[in-house]
Amino acid sequence: MSFVKKHISKNTLERMPESSSHRPGAIPPIPALLFGVLASSTASIFIRYAQHEASSMAIAALRLGFATLILTPYVLARYRSQLRSVSRRNWILAFTAGSFLALHFATWISSLEFTSVASSVALVQTTPLFVAIFSPLLLKESVRRYVAAGLLISTLGSLTIAASDACAWNAGLQCPTIASLLKADAIRGDVLAIIGALGAAGYLLIGRKIQTNLDLIPYIFLVYATAALWLLIAAFFSGARLTAFSSTTYLWILLLALIPQLLAHSTINWALRYLPAAVVSVTLLAEPVASTIWAYFFLQETPPALRIFGATLVLLGIAIAAYKSPQEDNTST
Repeated sequence: MSFVKKHISKNTLERMPESSSHRPGAIPPIPALLFGVLASSTASIFIRYAQHEASSMAIAALRLGFATLILTPYVLARYRSQLRSVSRRNWILAFTAGSFLALHFATWISSLEFTSVASSVALVQTTPLFVAIFSPLLLKESVRRYVAAGLLISTLGSLTIAASDACAWNAGLQCPTIASLLKADAIRGDVLAIIGALGAAGYLLIGRKIQTNLDLIPYIFLVYATAALWLLIAAFFSGARLTAFSSTTYLWILLLALIPQLLAHSTINWALRYLPAAVVSVTLLAEPVASTIWAYFFLQETPPALRIFGATLVLLGIAIAAYKSPQEDNTST
């Protein structure tokens, strides 16, 4: 917690923009954020249980569909007038963000069919690094030296994780040929997880451009509804069935919509209104660690040493990239 204490001074909240608008009430942001991360880490477990009967595309579509349906009555009751006054620019941005979110869920959830929870979650957590890559192009933000170092370390970690799904250490590292490696299911899952990270990066980058006159709940409602629409269309054309599942499968998907989607995503977005983005980014790195622990106890997945080492490199790289160096900030223009 020393990093958090270093970056949250007594004037942190006073420096937040007026668009963050409101001071946090009785709930402190840091405990709320940690709760959100813990809730978000349950997603891979619920998905694995639901995949016993439902396809990945069906799970993604129903997850966002249920979340949208749950939000609809509340949004219409509290934010109907704000929805009517949403600008054309905000409609376009919300629609674009929802499209990237649909890509994220479709590819990341699919990755869990082919690779381990540890590998999938660690690779999808490279999202902050892709944000750093595209920020200069889309947000006109320069990439500082520590971000570049984090990118390099995380890339090495990603390659190590990919190798852990196909290689083994037996008196030395033994790997299959390139041709057979590219056909391996685990590698396919790793690639899908990385595409999922790209989708999440697009979602975050577009979200940062949204105008400040749109409150959090209407924004996530528009984004979730857009993502649900795209995923339902994809499920229809891919032939994925959405009905006739057992009540247990629907329960897992409902829990997926309630806990990781509505509870976790909303809490994390709420915390971003009161905490520096660097603090939130570093705290979110606890998610793959928590997911791996859940997988160990509930799915009996024991990660090999090579995968743990690779995941450690990925998380270290993200931490370095997210770390806000006071000296470099003071010298930058």
